[in-house]
Amino acid sequence: MQQAADTQVTPKEVTPKEPTKQPTLLQRMRGVPLAGTISVVTGLLLWEFISRVIVANALFLASPTQILGAIVGLAETGELWRHLGISAIEFALGYVIASVLGVIGGFAMANSAIVKRSMSPWVSGLYATPTIALAPLFILWFGIGIWSKVLIVVLLVFFPVAINTEAGLRTTSERLIEMLRSFGATGRQIFFKVSLPSAVPFILAGLKLGIGRGLIGVVVAELFGSRAGLGRLISASADAFNMPELFAGVVVLAVAGILMTAGFTRLEQRIVPWTKD
Repeated sequence: MQQAADTQVTPKEVTPKEPTKQPTLLQRMRGVPLAGTISVVTGLLLWEFISRVIVANALFLASPTQILGAIVGLAETGELWRHLGISAIEFALGYVIASVLGVIGGFAMANSAIVKRSMSPWVSGLYATPTIALAPLFILWFGIGIWSKVLIVVLLVFFPVAINTEAGLRTTSERLIEMLRSFGATGRQIFFKVSLPSAVPFILAGLKLGIGRGLIGVVVAELFGSRAGLGRLISASADAFNMPELFAGVVVLAVAGILMTAGFTRLEQRIVPWTKD
């Protein structure tokens, strides 16, 4: 009995839990790109002030509110969606074709010295050639239809994708490759386990660069000759001195580029999470 009394467990004191603290406003704002938001809002307010007070002439500079009104008006009449749809098709076709060809070309240049020497003069020359010099030729050769714009987009997007793909494959550690070979790894295993994962961030960087260059190619091609598209909208608005609609086309292109780049960044973080800051 004495032994049972000695081994009796005394109940532990239960300390009350502290109430969960609600996050402060500063903590909530940490996940929001506050600096970028403030920068954009400040720029828009300054733009509005300059266009309304300093310039005060919509013939030379449209204010953000006038541009927003033009976008709403074009959307209501359906003109915006018609131009946006044509430009989107031209960009999508050219971007996909150029991405596939660029990745294949980058792999070929990285794995073959002969292919590298053969393609280097073309890559260096065409990459430095201004698009504005080639756009009239493509339109002359292929007409003002969709394929002349697609080919210009292909020409602009191909090179950053191919160059970045080759650079990614060439940065693979040679010591790691030799170590895997010493353990009996095949060339296929080395490529899919080491070389390709090492090149993926570079490939994605090239694809992201291609977004901006592809949008530039679409607009430049449509400025020289097209029946519809955002470039055509900008050209027609400039001819009519309609600054709100001209800036509306530019703003739509800028927003499209921002959204596609942001979406690509999110995709990149999922595919290669080790590259996060």
